[in-house]
Amino acid sequence: MTKQFLMEIGLEEVPAHIVTPTMKQLVEKVTNFLTENRLSFSSIESFSTPRRLAIRINDLVEKQDNIEEVAKGPAKRIAQTEDGEWSKAAIGFARGQQASVEDLFFQDFNGEDYVYVNKFIEGKSAKDVLVDLPDVVKSLTFPVSMHWADYSYKFIRPVHWLVALLDDEVIPMSLFDVESGRTSRGHRFLGQDTEITSSTSYEEDLNKQFVIANAETRKNLIVSQIKEIEAKNNWIIPIDEKLLEEVNNLVEYPTAFIGDFEEQYLNVPSEILITSMKEHQRYFEVLSKDEALLNHFIGVRNGNDKYIENVAKGNAKVLKARLEDAEFFYQEDVKVSIQDYVEKLKHVTFHEKIGSIYEKMQRVQAIAQVIATHVGLSDSEKEQLEEASEIYKFDLVTLMVDEFPELQGVIGEKYALLQGKTPEVALAIREHYLPKSSEGALPESNVGAVLAIADKLDTLMTFFSVGLTPKGSNDPYALRRQAYGIIRIIENKDWHFPVGVLHQEIEKLINENEALFGLHLEETKGAIDTFLKARMKQWFNGKDVRHDIIEAVVESEQTDLNNMFEIAEILRSSAKTLDFKPTVESLTRVINLAQKLDVTNITINEELFENDAEKELNKAFNTIKENSKTLTLSENFEALKSLNPLIENYFENTMVMVEDVAVRNNRLKQLSEIATMALSFASLDKLIVK
Repeated sequence: MTKQFLMEIGLEEVPAHIVTPTMKQLVEKVTNFLTENRLSFSSIESFSTPRRLAIRINDLVEKQDNIEEVAKGPAKRIAQTEDGEWSKAAIGFARGQQASVEDLFFQDFNGEDYVYVNKFIEGKSAKDVLVDLPDVVKSLTFPVSMHWADYSYKFIRPVHWLVALLDDEVIPMSLFDVESGRTSRGHRFLGQDTEITSSTSYEEDLNKQFVIANAETRKNLIVSQIKEIEAKNNWIIPIDEKLLEEVNNLVEYPTAFIGDFEEQYLNVPSEILITSMKEHQRYFEVLSKDEALLNHFIGVRNGNDKYIENVAKGNAKVLKARLEDAEFFYQEDVKVSIQDYVEKLKHVTFHEKIGSIYEKMQRVQAIAQVIATHVGLSDSEKEQLEEASEIYKFDLVTLMVDEFPELQGVIGEKYALLQGKTPEVALAIREHYLPKSSEGALPESNVGAVLAIADKLDTLMTFFSVGLTPKGSNDPYALRRQAYGIIRIIENKDWHFPVGVLHQEIEKLINENEALFGLHLEETKGAIDTFLKARMKQWFNGKDVRHDIIEAVVESEQTDLNNMFEIAEILRSSAKTLDFKPTVESLTRVINLAQKLDVTNITINEELFENDAEKELNKAFNTIKENSKTLTLSENFEALKSLNPLIENYFENTMVMVEDVAVRNNRLKQLSEIATMALSFASLDKLIVK
């Protein structure tokens, strides 16, 4: 027979962005707790609002499984003294297994006698195990925790009540000196304290007190209310999932309502108005059928629809103050020229060890042109890039970005268009911030993509140069995200990107003009290569590429990021073919032998070949070598695969490590050249083909 267990933790209002991650963390920890304590169950339901976190464990067994097993102890020679007495080691083993020495017996293991004992541990009842769940709750981690009253406890918010029911029976437990019971609390203003009859009636009991405990049910209700308003008014109301999640975690009993603001504010760019509504007030914007912003908004009240008109007016009044500020900032900003903003950047520090934002722009302007040449931008695109890179950070000193930092780039694009810049230049200003998160949107235009790469690459090179590199999980300047962004842009654009070559060109360019660019770049090529390789591994892992293929690609002598993407795909698809295993095995043997001796200064002497196998392999390889520069990566790998039967024949008929030094070195040189070509493709010796 199985049971159902409910635990609800009642708190003061938890910050909205903490609710969902905490609920997921709680479910995971409770799952591990039950598994470790041998209590099987079918599922765990989760419930969360700003004032409560709850779980319901379904089909929970009534008691732990019994443990019946044979435990192995020390060897007999250690367990007994010469006169047959039990040693301290044996006595300690018996005690540790909750047995006595009379229960011990000997049994052979790999030719030697060891002490064993039959171990039986009767399972505890679920009730006795569940009382330890408060320790699981205490183990939850948060970005910030707090003390309250005179307690030394720390938690996300003070705990005020605790419900713990096994079916309809209260399970005694204590959390931060709060004793468990069946009393929960309803909505802060509409509800009252209520008795939870049983674990199954939890949602129904709370619903009577204006609390919808199921987060998904609450979210669906918000969406349906908004959709109803949308249909009734013939509007479009975009539902931002991030905003929806936040709003859902701010309310226990949601009611959506319409609010209005004065049409005069529609003269301000829509992005500014939408940001003001969403980020500061948690409102959803309203669009016409042709997707023009309207002077309405949708809010969600934590309560019912009583006096909802007054609620809408109150929210509109608060929004008006925000929009007045936005209108003022906008009107003041457009009075200033872009060049004046750029001049201000000379006095804004990017980092005290690196210099000003203006100096960063000067470097990025030069770096961007180097990259543009390598990736093949057209002359017109290079001109647009030049113009954009001269001013692309100007909006950082506008009043609007000072008030709404999340509009960096967006405001730059808007103001650039207002001051006569071309759409291509304005778009690049906005896109250079992308991606804003590890999996965020990427720049679409070529000009924006190059500017984004240049800006991020400058950040990497300058921070590494002054020793401000990430350590452990600490990455205060988000350098990992910057590097990952470069990789994603390169992959998306399918551009060749030889990191080593670019790094050297940029370093030389900057160091030859230190007065203009504000600093001297120290040698960081090796460190940045390693850093980028780690991010490449992260990208490949996200694409479910085999671990050994990732190692073979990233740890090879290949330095072009785009080639790495293609090589990984070639290896992944080739791994399914019949000739993959023998090819990798033969080339791995070549690579391993080639490492026996440094043959850099040795030239192959065909007169030292002693059999046809050597001659045939040398002839075939020379043909491949001559054509390699004109072949695609896939064709080069097929060419390497074609050597497999010749390599196998070579090893069957040729002893490489012969006594004759000249012949031995000649053969090692021959293998070394094949190995060099193979390793320039990928570290094939890291592939697992067993």
